[in-house]
Amino acid sequence: MRFSIMFGMAAVCGLLSQPVFATSENGIEHVMSESSFDTVIEQLNAALDEKGLSLMATVDHAKNAANNDLELAPTSTFIFGNPNAGTPMMQCQGSVALDLPQKMVVRETEEGIRLEWNDPHYLAERHGLEECDLPLDNVADVLREIAESAAQ
Repeated sequence: MRFSIMFGMAAVCGLLSQPVFATSENGIEHVMSESSFDTVIEQLNAALDEKGLSLMATVDHAKNAANNDLELAPTSTFIFGNPNAGTPMMQCQGSVALDLPQKMVVRETEEGIRLEWNDPHYLAERHGLEECDLPLDNVADVLREIAESAAQ
């Protein structure tokens, strides 16, 4: 009996320490992390590098707010991509360039650190990419893997 209670508690604790993945109807997917903001930022940089994605820019929204005497919880947007994935999408429908390169937002909330990104299937629907043969599932998987790696 004691073993089963301890095993159950260990299983629950193990589940709670994993990033929580969610998707919503508005095309924004997210994971939550219990790590610090700086740790998630560091791990996101490493995950992007590991996947061979080019980091084009990082926007520190909190710093920009502070420069204008405004307050904002730590919030950064990472802009990154791979021309081999993005170019075919833009060749299919040029308006998708409004949403590319890919972006991932890292922000501090009361619940923890939240990583958010656009679901590529949502972008395909938004920009009418259904007729094109695009590896949207692969792109979605890579984005999820990056976020989960950063959230560990």
